[in-house]
Amino acid sequence: MAYSPTTQTSPSSSSSSPPWDVFLSFHGEDTRKSFTAHLYTALKQRSLSTFRDDKELERGKYISQELLNAIENSMYAVVILSPNYAFSRWCLTELAKIMERMKKMRLIILPVFYHVDPSHVRNQKDTFAEAFDKHENDPRIVVDDLQTWRSALHKVGHISGWDLRDGDESMVIQQIVGKIHDGKLNSIVSAVSKKLVGIGSRVEEMMNSYLNIGPDDVRFVGILGMGGIGKTTLARAVYDRISSQFEARSFIANVREESTRGGLVPLQTQLLSDILMTSNIVIRDIERGSNAICQVLCRKKVLVVLDDVDQTQQLEALANRRDWFGGGSIILITTRDKDVLIKRGLAEDEIYRAKKLDDDEALQLFSWKAFENDLPLEGFVELSKQIIHYANGLPLALEVLGLFLSCRNNVDFWKSALRGLRENPKKEIVDILKISFDGLEENEQKMFLDIALV
Repeated sequence: MAYSPTTQTSPSSSSSSPPWDVFLSFHGEDTRKSFTAHLYTALKQRSLSTFRDDKELERGKYISQELLNAIENSMYAVVILSPNYAFSRWCLTELAKIMERMKKMRLIILPVFYHVDPSHVRNQKDTFAEAFDKHENDPRIVVDDLQTWRSALHKVGHISGWDLRDGDESMVIQQIVGKIHDGKLNSIVSAVSKKLVGIGSRVEEMMNSYLNIGPDDVRFVGILGMGGIGKTTLARAVYDRISSQFEARSFIANVREESTRGGLVPLQTQLLSDILMTSNIVIRDIERGSNAICQVLCRKKVLVVLDDVDQTQQLEALANRRDWFGGGSIILITTRDKDVLIKRGLAEDEIYRAKKLDDDEALQLFSWKAFENDLPLEGFVELSKQIIHYANGLPLALEVLGLFLSCRNNVDFWKSALRGLRENPKKEIVDILKISFDGLEENEQKMFLDIALV
């Protein structure tokens, strides 16, 4: 088969081109106009760059270098093993290359057993045996290739995949696309998380101490802390880290603000729309919305984040009881108000208290914002440490002050700006810091105001 991208240039053609998300290996006559076509469309709809064939190789042609480069530059390979797959020596050569890439930990293989028995693939029985009888009598094929192909089929037949002999094709396609989409997202998040100062250790603490549950348990976990301390960032990092482990997921951001502006029904609608992956959700009132959430989610293993909750009514409408959710579900709630969590039945060991950045982390975060570097520039170390001291480990304050002082690498300006903040605070700083100021206790407000009084 000749593989060429339908809408994009091969990654190998330019060093600046991105790698493919997905490489599709399939036998054209078996699945090109059916399963493979539907899978390809679904992948494209989720903005996953996908390499597939457009036309068959003319008989006698070798596999193109473009195809081999596409395998080299793909994150996932979906191998659709159909009854006639092994009759194509080009399909078998693709598979051998794919297995070679997997061995080097550079490619994730997702096999689909399309109306074939996985054991027939592993052991070359039925049509796979017939195919090898044909190849063994083909003078163009050498013995080494036959052994390589048999080994590749044996290995791919042992990989857990989807058996479509009795399966729902549309459901399988949905699962494949979801797995690839979530995997790509997690890889991006993993790379981004390395740039989120201090987030890695906090995510690990959450994972190890708060999120280990049995398959039949439902876990509510609160992330508690003052505004600007990084609750939402932590919740998002955890969500992105584990979301692929759940049947469905939803991240409801800014619950406090959104419920004040539009009420709770739109948030209930968003939750159900995310879980069911449809926009055709109509909820007439809060009570009916709550009933619908319970009825839909009680049989599903879901991950739900409710961000910035400040009233128990919000939880009553969105996640009132544990029996609303299926076994293995996790509900993360970020809030500034411990009473909201306690009133909904969370125990002390279900509440994670968000931690401020330590001095080293604070200096690193501030330096990234102010200097785009891990450390302050020469001559700015002591000034930076003053800001670290008064910011008191609050990420939002460090980011705002760092951005305010960035691109102004003049010591006199910094000194003047720091002195002037007390009498004439910059409007952009006040506006952003106000997000963290609202709702704090009096002693917390005093501490937070110190940030602008350096």
